[in-house]
Amino acid sequence: MENAIEKLSEIIRNSDNIVFFGGAGVSTESGIPDFRSVDGLYNQKYDYPPETILSHTFYRNNTEEFYKFYRDKMLCLDAKPNAAHIKLAQWEKEGKLKAVITQNIDGLHQAAGSKEVMELHGSVMRNYCEKCGKLYDAEYMLNSKGVPECSCGGGIKPDVVLYEEGLDQEILQKSVRYISEADVLIIGGTSLAVYPAAGLIDYYRGNKLVLINKTPTPRDGVADLVVQGSIGEIFSKLP
Repeated sequence: MENAIEKLSEIIRNSDNIVFFGGAGVSTESGIPDFRSVDGLYNQKYDYPPETILSHTFYRNNTEEFYKFYRDKMLCLDAKPNAAHIKLAQWEKEGKLKAVITQNIDGLHQAAGSKEVMELHGSVMRNYCEKCGKLYDAEYMLNSKGVPECSCGGGIKPDVVLYEEGLDQEILQKSVRYISEADVLIIGGTSLAVYPAAGLIDYYRGNKLVLINKTPTPRDGVADLVVQGSIGEIFSKLP
């Protein structure tokens, strides 16, 4: 692994047009549960599968049940940014990194100081009244009871993309632009199994595709560099 980290360090030193595309593995090292691992949310026991609970249909038809799960499992407000979040924010500040594109909804990239963050699946940090549009923070949602209500009486919905809902087209287009114009694309902490998000890397036109993950991904064969291991540990060794 040391040889791979040295190669990655050299790539980073020589570029000022890096884009990072990240998945659940970036957040799990901050203590946030993922969905698909052996002890992830999909393998825990609930009255309904998490994939069902986090669907638009379930949200509409079983809103109170949705919020029980949401408060219990989706609002990890004590989580802190790890070495990967912090290093990415540092590179952006230094002018090396153009954007972070993330499938995560926890707001940890912003907490670490990153400014240009494309949240493909939204964020638990933003919640809005479906009637008047008033915004509420994650603490309000965590401390609310039953179905959270706005001061106007409307229901409050998290600004996250549920199953059956489409991705935000503006964020999608900006992500495509960043990826297609990047010199270096670093993909970290994702199995590249969730579409349409995983399909975004097809827009990459550069020649320095780096994959960092604990397990193999379907794109390892086309990557210029594959580093297997903990993303926080790897990033802590980078310049």
